[in-house]
Amino acid sequence: MFRTLLTAAAVSALLVGGAQAQTAPRAKSGLKALFAGKPAAPAAPAAVPVSPEAVAVGLRDKALRDHLAWDITEDLTTNIGPRLVGSPAMEKAKDWGVAQFKALGFTNIKVDEFAKVSWTRGEESAWLMAPYAMNLNPVGLGRTVSTPPEGVEAEVALFRTYAEMIAAPEGALKGKIVVITQPMVRAQDGAGYGVAGISRRAGPVEAAKRGAVALLIRSISTSDSSVPHTGSTANGEGVVTIPAAAIGVPEAEQLERLSAKGPLRIKLKLQSSFDPKDVAWNISGDIQGSEKPDEIIVIGGHLDSWDVGTGALDDATGIAITTAAAKLIGDLPRHPKRTIRVVMWGSEESGGSSDAYLAANKDGLSKIVLAGESDTGADRIYSLQVPAGSLDHPVIKTATRVLMPLKIYLDRAPAAGGGADISGIEGAGVPVINLNQDASRYFDYHHTADDTLNKVDPVQLAQNVAAWASFLYLVADSDIDFRALKPATPAAR
Repeated sequence: MFRTLLTAAAVSALLVGGAQAQTAPRAKSGLKALFAGKPAAPAAPAAVPVSPEAVAVGLRDKALRDHLAWDITEDLTTNIGPRLVGSPAMEKAKDWGVAQFKALGFTNIKVDEFAKVSWTRGEESAWLMAPYAMNLNPVGLGRTVSTPPEGVEAEVALFRTYAEMIAAPEGALKGKIVVITQPMVRAQDGAGYGVAGISRRAGPVEAAKRGAVALLIRSISTSDSSVPHTGSTANGEGVVTIPAAAIGVPEAEQLERLSAKGPLRIKLKLQSSFDPKDVAWNISGDIQGSEKPDEIIVIGGHLDSWDVGTGALDDATGIAITTAAAKLIGDLPRHPKRTIRVVMWGSEESGGSSDAYLAANKDGLSKIVLAGESDTGADRIYSLQVPAGSLDHPVIKTATRVLMPLKIYLDRAPAAGGGADISGIEGAGVPVINLNQDASRYFDYHHTADDTLNKVDPVQLAQNVAAWASFLYLVADSDIDFRALKPATPAAR
C-alpha cells in the first residue's frame, strides 16, 4: 500500500536543498540520511517512515543532478569507441561492461556467450560515371555482400519510392544498379523509420529478384547531410541478395534531378568479409532485492554499435541511462523488494541478443516481472506506456504523479515492442514498459559517423535517468503483478 507520509513537493525541496520545506525535523533528517547513502541516525521517538512515493521523488531529483550517466557514456565512446560484433573493440567492451558492474557495486555479474556470425567492412566506393563524374561517398549497408573485386558498373534504374521498385516485375531490372530515393519523415515517436527503413532491410533482396546487380538507397535519415547511414540488411543462408550501400541526402537528390534529364551510370565497389565462427556476449549485473530477490525487473541497452561512429546515441546512452538509474537505487540504504537486473546486450545491430537472452533465461521467465530497454538516444522522455490492465493500479498512479514534473505523461495505449533485445522474452509473455524518448533528431545521427558524444545533451540525459530510477523503484518496491491484471472495459474506464 502506498501511503504518502510526506508530500512530493516537500521531499523534493529537502533533496535539492530547500531549507524552508514545511516538514517535521525528524522526517527531514531521515530523508537526508537516506539519499546520502547512510541509514538515518537513531532518534527518540522513531523517525517518521518514508513512503515509496517520497523515495521515488528523492531518486528523481537526485538523478537530475547526477553525472554518472554522462561519465559512462563518455568512457565507453572515448576509451572503447566503435563496437562492431567481431571486432577487437567489442571484446574490450565486454570486459569494460564487467568492470563497470563490479566498480558500481552490482552483484551476480554474468557473461553469457553465444554464437554470432560477424561481418567486417572493407574498401568502399561509388562514383557517378555519366553524365559526369561525381563521388557519391557511400557507406555499405551492414552485412552486405561484396561486389567483385573490380566493382560493378551499370546503368541506373531510379525509383523515388520503395513501392515503385516493388511494382517492377521480376527480371525487369536485369543488369541495372537500382537507386531508391525515398525520404524519411521526421516524427517525435520515430514512426518514419519503419516506413523508410524497408528500403534498407528488404531492398537488396527485392531488387535481386528483379535482376538488379546492386542497390543504392537514400540514407534512412531525417537530416539533409551528406553523411550516409548504415544499418543491417537481409543476408544469410538461403537469402539471395546483391551488394548494397547508402548515399547521403544531397547525393540522392542530385541523382533524382539528373535522372529526369537522361540515363545515368554508376560504378560501385564494396568489399567485406564474414566470420561464421565468431561469438558475442550478453553481460548482466543485479541490484539485489531486499525481500523478493527472485522477482526480477530486466532493463538495459545494447553494448554493440556500428563501426562508422562511436555509438554514442546508439546505444552508449541506453547503457548509461539504465546502469545509472539502477546504481542510484542500489545506493539506497534499503534496496527495494525486487531485484533490478541491468543487461548490456551484445548484438542488437546485427541481431542475436534477443534469442540468446531468451534461451539463457527460458526456465526463469515467470520470475521476470517486467522488462524495458533504452534504445532511442538520450533526448527527453515524453511518455510512459505500461502493460495492459495496469493503468489504474495505485503503483502506476503514483508513478504518474512522480513523473509529471519531468513533463512525462501516461499514454493510455498499452506498452508493446519494448525493444529489439527484449522482443524474445516479450513474445514469451514477459510484460514490458515503454519510456518513450523524443526521436525528433535521433535519426539525424543514427548509424552514422556523426553518432558521437557531442550529440548527447547532458540535461536531457539526466532527465532519462530520473524517469527510469523513480519508476523502477516504485515497481521494484511493490507487489504489482502485471500478468494478473486485466484490461478494463471501455465502460469501466
